[in-house]
Parts: sequence; C-alpha cells; structure tokens
Amino acid sequence: MSTPRRFPIRTSLHYLLLTVVSLIIAFPLLFAISTSFMTPSESLSSPPNLFPSHFNLNSYHDALAVAPLGKFLLNSLIVSLAIVAGQLFTSALSAYAFAFLRFPGRNLLFYLFLTTMMIPWEVTLIPNYFTIKELGWLSTYQGLAAPFLATAFGTFLLRQFYMQIPRDLYEAAMLDGCGHWRFFLTVVVPLSRPALGTLSVYAFIQAWNMYLWPLLITNKTSMRTVQVGISMLQNEEQLAWNLVMAGVVLVLLPTVIMLIVGQKQLVKGLLSGAVKG
Repeated sequence: MSTPRRFPIRTSLHYLLLTVVSLIIAFPLLFAISTSFMTPSESLSSPPNLFPSHFNLNSYHDALAVAPLGKFLLNSLIVSLAIVAGQLFTSALSAYAFAFLRFPGRNLLFYLFLTTMMIPWEVTLIPNYFTIKELGWLSTYQGLAAPFLATAFGTFLLRQFYMQIPRDLYEAAMLDGCGHWRFFLTVVVPLSRPALGTLSVYAFIQAWNMYLWPLLITNKTSMRTVQVGISMLQNEEQLAWNLVMAGVVLVLLPTVIMLIVGQKQLVKGLLSGAVKG
C-alpha cells in the first residue's frame, strides 16, 4: 500500500508565496474586468466595490457606442500586422547576412547596428515625423507602420538563433549548388520558427501598445488606433469608469490571445536565442 505523497513545508510556502504574488500582479486586470461589468453607480461607489452585484454587459455596448472602438481595433490590427511582417522580413534577411556571409567589417557593422538600440525613441520622434509629413503619409497606415518595419532587436534575436545552425550544414548546401535564397528559405527559415514566433509576438504587442506615435501623426478620428481612441471614453464620460474599463478589456483581448497562442514559441525562442552568442 503506497503512502500518500506529502509536500515539504518549504515547498508549500513557495507555492503560497507564488500564489500571493500572482494575485497581486493580476489584481489590476481582475479589478478592471470586474468594474467593466458594473453599473455606473457601482463603479463610482466609495469605497470601491470589488465585485458587481450582477453581470451587466451594457458597459461594453455603451463603450462601443461612445467611441468607434471597432474601427480603432481594425486600425491597430492592420498596423500591427504590417509591422510584424516588416520586422520579420527585414530582421530575417539582415540576421542571415550577419550570421552566414563573410565580408570585411562584419562584426564592427553588427555592433554599430546594435548601438541603435541605445538611442531613445524620443530622439528620433521629430525627424520621423517630418519625414512622414514630407512623404504625405500623415493619418495613413503606411505612416503609422513605416518607422517600425526594421528593428535592431529583431536582427539580434534572429542572428543569435542562426549562429546555432551548424556551419557545416551551410557549407554542404553551398557545395551542392544551393544558393543563398534557397538555403535561406528551405533550411534557415524552417529551423528558426521558434525565433520567428518570438519576434512576431514581441513585435505585435509592441505595435499594439503604441500611443505617442499614433497620437502625433493621426489627425483624423477614423485613423486613430485603440490606445489613442480609448481615451475618448474618459473624455466623453469622465466619471463612467465602467465604460473605461470595458474599453480597456476590449483593447487587452488581442494581446492576451496573442500571448496565450504564442507562449510556447515565445519561451522556446528566447531560451534558444540565449544559448549561444
């Protein structure tokens, strides 16, 4: 007869501590979801209510009526997907060059490329704005996405992953008459799917959460993204916190879904890219 397994006191305390920390971290999100189901009077009560008296879905209907969140969600989705596609394309090709091609000054150029990660985004904000303005791309999808189609972080991440591909595999492919494009598309890309998935999730979340750049270059309400458009809920109804929280939950849904779907690839890609430098 097998004896029941007993958890040591130290392990139980670890689980208890992790549970408490997880609840503390998740509390703002849980409170936002709870408030979104409240009535206006409940969301304004003092002290605040932690749970609604009953689930009220009118907050979501009213939030969609006050601000065109559907259009804002579509704008953010188009811009985010364009940025993801651009970063995957530019980062994959530049990382391939730094990992497999041999040319003078390769390492120096790579290090100079990485130094751009230390330049604050605010430094390039005004030059980017004037460039987009001269191109006539204000309040357009291309204006929202163009400055973010290439990133040094994506190149660094994919280059670290490419460095794990055996050099012998590359040399054997070249001896067999395989060109760079064929080797890249048939060997490198399939092997680097975890890293590509990691970059996709990171780029999507970063693009989805942009606020300052869309606020600066969009003059038309129809071209606003969700992060800018959600402020309309607070401006129109300053005291209706149930509407604001309903809008916040709607905005959070795509990123939460992206994290859930891409969690495995995200963790695998980050761990793989950190093994060899």
